Formats: sequence, structure tokens, C-alpha cells
Amino acid sequence: MRVAVLGAGLLGVASAWYLAEDGHEVTVIDREPGAALETSFANGGQISTSHAEPWANPGAPWKALKWMGREDSPLLWRLRADPAQWAWGLRFLAECAPARTRQNIVAILGLALYSRDRLKALRAELGLDYDQLTRGILHYYTDPAEFEHALPQAALMREYGCERVPKTAAECLEIEPALAGARVPVVGGTYTADDESGDARKFAQGLARRCAERGVEFRYGMAVAGLAAEGRRIAGVRLADGSTLTADAYVVALGSWSPLLLAPLGVAAPVYPAKGYSVTIPLAPGSPAPTVSLTDDGHKIVFSRLGDRLRVAGTAEFNGYDTSINATRCEAILKRVFAMFPALERRDGIETWAGLRPATPGNVPLVGMAGYGNLYLNTGHGTLGWTMACGSGKLLADLVAGRKPDIDPAPYRIA
Repeated sequence: MRVAVLGAGLLGVASAWYLAEDGHEVTVIDREPGAALETSFANGGQISTSHAEPWANPGAPWKALKWMGREDSPLLWRLRADPAQWAWGLRFLAECAPARTRQNIVAILGLALYSRDRLKALRAELGLDYDQLTRGILHYYTDPAEFEHALPQAALMREYGCERVPKTAAECLEIEPALAGARVPVVGGTYTADDESGDARKFAQGLARRCAERGVEFRYGMAVAGLAAEGRRIAGVRLADGSTLTADAYVVALGSWSPLLLAPLGVAAPVYPAKGYSVTIPLAPGSPAPTVSLTDDGHKIVFSRLGDRLRVAGTAEFNGYDTSINATRCEAILKRVFAMFPALERRDGIETWAGLRPATPGNVPLVGMAGYGNLYLNTGHGTLGWTMACGSGKLLADLVAGRKPDIDPAPYRIA
């Protein structure tokens, strides 16, 4: 078939790869001049199956209220006269129920574990290099209450195949000695040895080159203006230059912009942008920066060593489609970095970035058919787009081909 993939981020490129592997004629459309130049550009770098607990959990409403109005808070709601934000927020509150949280963890974990295996297989097949490290991910805690909260979640994840193992404070320092100098003592942690880290942008751009070698056509610098429907099928993609691209099947992988494209078709995708921030710190030779990828659950940030750079990313700001960089929030991330790693040299050349992560209320992504016989979604992955990219691309390709997928697709269908 001829398949049009809208979006050349991680999810779009992974979809294109697996669709091309099935023999389809694939065209990828993106408004940027290259792959992975928006949300996939500078994320936290983690392949983190151990990060399966969604933002929507029983403790989230209280934390959101406590942090309301604080510019440096890990989770910041900027209330707007935006019906989409309010509707999403109400659904978010419903997903905070304990039973829903557990169900969402299981769904997230299933796709994340599958995706991690697909990534390893793809890396072995193609020999991709993207500053990857396979040293696991350590979740560390400096608040005893946060650590106690994490233990039952880790037990649930182990029950479903993610070996997130509790560690004492001393064991955490053995895993990552750079934490020994922290100004705020580590009280404990959990460690997932099979998790990984790497530069998502480098991966996506490397995979895009392999896609092109396989015959995938990339039309960069071309914005999508809309989708044309005839009956219950999509007839074409209207492009910003006035032309129309036709195909047999269409895949929407436009991240936070997906619901804006789908709304005129009557498809209500429950996706809202959650702005995340990252800082990238250049490292001197022999730097004391950590080499194990870390998650600071209390401050909602992650650390990944990417060659001669340290990427620190996280927090969530719900402020519509605003992509401006808030210096206060970036400085809060840096403050935590140097509190945990005071020996780290604060050098010139620190890069700051903000991107819009496409979040569903329960953090379970949308992968599958969407209301029309030839329209598919691959979006809504929130903070786990890098973690779930390869698995989502393979699941999507299986559904387009009409094959039975390796995992149950039901949790990821759009209602």
C-alpha cells in the first residue's frame, strides 16, 4: 500500500521504518527541515520501562494544588480559558483513582517492555550509534516518604515483568558513585538494570537515513494543512503549498498537534501538550558527572550522560501550545543538578530547551485506527515517546497490515 505518515519525530520515523519493512510505499511529511527537530529534539534520553507510573495517580491532585503558582514546581498548571485544557484536566482527575492508576501502569509497562526489546533488536540489526549506554536506570530518593511510596509501585512493575529492584542508600552509591557528594543525602532507590539511555534525536535521524535508503520518501519543510474525508475514509492530505497527497492509509504522528488536525473530522483525541524542559551541560574530560542514567522522582527530572554532555530534563507545564522557555524553571533544574553533583563544573555553553510532550490523561498512548477505515494514530506518549517509539511503530505496522500484533492492542485504542 501507499502510506502517508504525518510527522517525522521519533514515532513517525519508527512507524515509517516498520511500514517500509512490510513492503509499503511510505511518504513522511514534516514541517521542519529534518527529522526529530521538535518534541524529539532534546528529551531526557531515557529508555525507561521503570517510569511506568503515570502522572495521574492518587497523590497527584494534592501535589498539583500544593505547587499551583510556583514557577519552579515540578508540575505547573497555568489555567487558561481553554475548553480543551479543562476537559483534559477533568479526565486527568478521573484517571487518578487507584484502580485506574494500576490499570494504566500495566498498559504503559506492556508497551514499554515490548518497545525496549524492539529497540535492542533494531540496534543489533542496523548498528545504530546514538550515544547509548546500557547501564540501567536508578531512581533515587532524598525524601523518605517518596521512597516509601515508590516501593509498592516497584513491586507492581516487577509483577508485570519490569525488574525494578529496591536499593538501600549505600547500594545506590555503589551503582552511581557520583551521588556520594550530594548536598541532599540519598535515602534509597530502585534500580532497573535492563533500562537504557541515549540521544533520541541522533537515533531518530539515524533511523530516518536508513528509512530513506530503504525507499521511504521524506518531504521536509512541508506543513500539513488538513485531512480530506470522503465518507468514512480519508481521501488525502492537504498540504500548506496547496497540493494534496493521496495514499491508501494515513498515520497521524504529529504529537501534541494531532488533536488539532483530527478535530475537524470529528475525531476527539484526548491529547494535550505538557511542556517539558531540558538543559544540556557540556562536560570536561574526566568530568565527575554521573554515568548511570538517573531519575529524581521527587523533582520529576532525569539525568542521562550522552557522550561529552549531561542531559537533564523533566518537569511538566500545562500552558497550551506555548513553547517559550521559562528561565526560572530551567534554573530550578540546574539548582537541583548542582545540589546533587556539587563537584560538577558549571561551564559555559549550557543549552536550554522546551518541547511539547503529547499527553493523554492517563499517560497511555493512542496507537491504532481512529474513526475512519484508513486513518491511524501513533501519538499521546507523554514523557515516554523515546521509551515506546520502536514498540509503537511495530504495533502500528502490524495493525495496518491486519496482522495479530505481538501485544494486545486494546489498551491503546482511541475510545
